[in-house]
Amino acid sequence: MHRAAALPISIAALLRACSTAGRAMAASTPFVPPPRELLRPLAVPYRLLLGPGPSNVSPRVRAAGGQQILGHMHPEVLQAMDEIKAGIQYAFQTRNRLTLAISGTGHCAMEAALLNLLEGSDTVLVGTNGIWGQRAADIARRLGAKVHELLKPPGEYFTLRDIQEGLAQHKPSLLFITHGESSTGVLQPLEGLGELCHRQGCLLLVDAVASLGGAPILMDQQGIDVLYTGSQKVLSAPPGSSPISFSERAREKMLRRKTKPPSFYLDMGCLASYWGCDGEPRITTPLSQLCIPAQVLSPGIVGLCHCSPPRRAMCLPQGLAGAEPALGPPGFCRYHHTVPISSIFCLREALAMLVELGLESSWKQHRAACTRLYQGLRDLGLELFVKEEAARLPTVTTVRVPEGYNWKDITTFLMDKHNIEISGGLGPTAGKVLRIGLMGHNATQDNVDLLLQALRDALQHCQHSRL
Repeated sequence: MHRAAALPISIAALLRACSTAGRAMAASTPFVPPPRELLRPLAVPYRLLLGPGPSNVSPRVRAAGGQQILGHMHPEVLQAMDEIKAGIQYAFQTRNRLTLAISGTGHCAMEAALLNLLEGSDTVLVGTNGIWGQRAADIARRLGAKVHELLKPPGEYFTLRDIQEGLAQHKPSLLFITHGESSTGVLQPLEGLGELCHRQGCLLLVDAVASLGGAPILMDQQGIDVLYTGSQKVLSAPPGSSPISFSERAREKMLRRKTKPPSFYLDMGCLASYWGCDGEPRITTPLSQLCIPAQVLSPGIVGLCHCSPPRRAMCLPQGLAGAEPALGPPGFCRYHHTVPISSIFCLREALAMLVELGLESSWKQHRAACTRLYQGLRDLGLELFVKEEAARLPTVTTVRVPEGYNWKDITTFLMDKHNIEISGGLGPTAGKVLRIGLMGHNATQDNVDLLLQALRDALQHCQHSRL
């Protein structure tokens, strides 16, 4: 009787257990089905990218991006980072120690420059003659800075007198100006700006995202304190890395900060340590020869151990155990973030190609391509937006939308019928211009001729807009 009575209780308990298990299994069962589009192979069409960026990536740079991934602390990656620093110093024409590549696009470099240099209620003067001045002013205001803008109509540049008057009136600690204003197609003269700023106790910050490598810029000779660019324009590498350099004046201003920069990711102090911007060789000891107990490591120093069994610490010869903790012993690297390894390889190779070509040859190549483009556009009856030829950005040409046409019809026709990208206006030029980019790998006379033929076809076949 007792055994018979116990049976229903055991079955009930079993049923409860099964029910609980069933609910647990149901709770861990995916209810969002696999997206069908991800079950198809990735299909990327070929297009000739003749807009304001990105530009097409050369086969050599693409091959670099396809290399095997390595760890971000491996000596081969650190070596590539060293070579990138040397390449940036050449491209910028600077000997600044604090030179590296931000893991992010040009916007990220702009923000990094501003948030490291501005503190509290610092005053910044922004030259605004297109969207990039507008963006810089927006970022500076978000940082709490006192922002004053020098304004010029789209298509015009700032004279030395304009800058001098602005500096005298507002007495800023920082002047921001765009060398290559890709939204309007203007090339800003830089001669004399650095000297003018320094006489007023002001730093000069220059955006060269659309111009570096396509137009002359000499950081040290022109007295530029902070300069940055992007990887996807003249360097013709994938977007995502942004070379940047700080003068000693700029570095000293950052060292005098009373508060930490508001971003950890973009803190130049941390980034400079990771990139080894202290004048010392990045790697002096092979990993296989390093060994040190974990307790002597200062926070932030990490690496790999090849001991058996592993000690979970960076290896180091015992004689170096007393090295300066703030810098780390030779061969050490302070971890900050994981750099995009494939982008690092691509940027390294893109800079190598610029070095092999030579800056002066690159400048001549871009000038020749845009001169051929100007003549071809005139032959088609099109009007260039920037009237003064010396003020035209050689990498991005702006053309007035021809009367009676809708800019979108033209860009769509080129894309659909010729697989060529050009862009409409941006910011203050939206709806007013077409923007044509001839940058790096794409700055060839053959590409100019292809584009002019496609534009002629578009003007013949696009319907006139009712607008």
